Amino acid sequence: MAWIRRVRTKSGATAVQIAESVGGRRRIVRHLGSARDEAELGLLIAQAEELLADDRQGTLDLGLTPTVAKSRMIPDPSPARLVTEQSDRQRPDRVPRARVIKSAANVLYEALADVYASLGFDVIDDDVFRDLVIARIVEPTSLLDADRVLADLGRTAASHSTRKRALRRAHTNAFRDLIATACFTHAATNGDVSLVLYDTTTLYFEAEKEDDLRKVGYSKERRVDPQIVVGLLVDRTGFPLEIGCYEGNQAETATIIPIVKAFQARHQLSDMVVVADAGMLSAANLHALDDAGLRFIVGSRLTKAPSDLATHFAWNGDHAEDGQIVDTVTPRGKRPLDPNRTDRRSEPVWTPEQFPHAWRAVWQYRRKRALRDEQTLNAQRNRAIDVIEGIRAQKSARFVKTKSGAKDFDEAAYTRAMTLSGWKGYVTNIERSIMPAAEVVESYHDLWHVERSFRMSKTDLRARPMFARTRDAIEAHLTIVFAALAVSRTVQDRTGMSIRRFLRILKPLRSAVVEINGTITTLPPALGDVETQLLDALKPQ
Repeated sequence: MAWIRRVRTKSGATAVQIAESVGGRRRIVRHLGSARDEAELGLLIAQAEELLADDRQGTLDLGLTPTVAKSRMIPDPSPARLVTEQSDRQRPDRVPRARVIKSAANVLYEALADVYASLGFDVIDDDVFRDLVIARIVEPTSLLDADRVLADLGRTAASHSTRKRALRRAHTNAFRDLIATACFTHAATNGDVSLVLYDTTTLYFEAEKEDDLRKVGYSKERRVDPQIVVGLLVDRTGFPLEIGCYEGNQAETATIIPIVKAFQARHQLSDMVVVADAGMLSAANLHALDDAGLRFIVGSRLTKAPSDLATHFAWNGDHAEDGQIVDTVTPRGKRPLDPNRTDRRSEPVWTPEQFPHAWRAVWQYRRKRALRDEQTLNAQRNRAIDVIEGIRAQKSARFVKTKSGAKDFDEAAYTRAMTLSGWKGYVTNIERSIMPAAEVVESYHDLWHVERSFRMSKTDLRARPMFARTRDAIEAHLTIVFAALAVSRTVQDRTGMSIRRFLRILKPLRSAVVEINGTITTLPPALGDVETQLLDALKPQ
């Protein structure tokens, strides 16, 4: 018995064959070809079905005598009718039904390709790389499965080997540098690059052993798998400007200087403001940024508040108004501040000449933050009491002090923490005459944009390199994610909607290739008002 056999080839295509069983073994009767999209596959299967149904194949003699079928020579008489019914009239020729050969969401592909080109990414003359970026946006998947995504978008995907060569070209030909330059040009033309935001995240691997890049390190998700550290630099709107990859055991504080200096050297920048969270706060980092002629705004740790706010507490006690800002100074290293400064009610005005061993510190009090901090501190207090009374297992907990082997509640530490609840500090080397304290706080709060970009890259784009193992492959994968993130952020900025909703609207718009009476015709999709307005919004202003 013969049947149609479909098998996946090494190049990622689907081979269509006619096979039969001979002596319990499979034998390939005919190989019809290989398909790289659904349309080619449908045509090959239809050709195989026609071959299997060929009348010239003959019949198998089973040794049975066929029975002659009886036929009536004269039809049964029917009553006479005065009026001829419609069924007896000559029927018009029927219009042959159209047969859909394939359909594709080419409207979505063309829209994303236009955004890709408008960002200047077409400076990379590599169609395979562009297709991999668009496939990453539409449906993040493996390199082997990317041809299915591209076929659904109306593209004839390259072979698996060709796509792997594209990844090697992306790394060896420095595609990331070209993309970063185009991103900077776009951000400088359409916004402001005088202030950039920086943050890091970790991407883990389901691997048993470490290597030179994938190492076990600190993980916010408390994982013990090998990981890498990814640093992302964006503008104040969250548009990506630079991306870096570091060893998994690299400290966050050791990543900001290399990526900022690379960004500064690439674009010949001499003056800009770098904003980062408290995780990047270290004396070495701040000195390095200051020596490079860069200005910074970094979150301060709450442990510095008693020293920085000593003057405020001395004259105002624990009282603070909602939104109150204290503009003061903080020591650069271990050298303490002048203890006599609390004799004056006014805070010192920081300048690099007057305070060479201190930075400017801006502290803000928010009542909403205080309520949240007090709730957390009370929960920690209850946990400490449970540990002291033996209700919880004996392990380290905040506000628990041990003296002579006995555990006791640290009332002084708890009171001090409650006093500081609601305060948030920011360290900078920007003078008050250049940037007011309120603008320092506002600039730091823009960090949520980089966190949003990280969420998009880790969820919508699935940045975790599940199928990459070598460093070159991981770097090339992150280059594709970097470009896809830039395109996705641009789509969101121009349309005002999330990338997921954008895909849900445009993906159902499919053009169809149909066959009508032997003629193949392409039918474009019908665009409604919503789709037309969406496509118009994508065009650069």
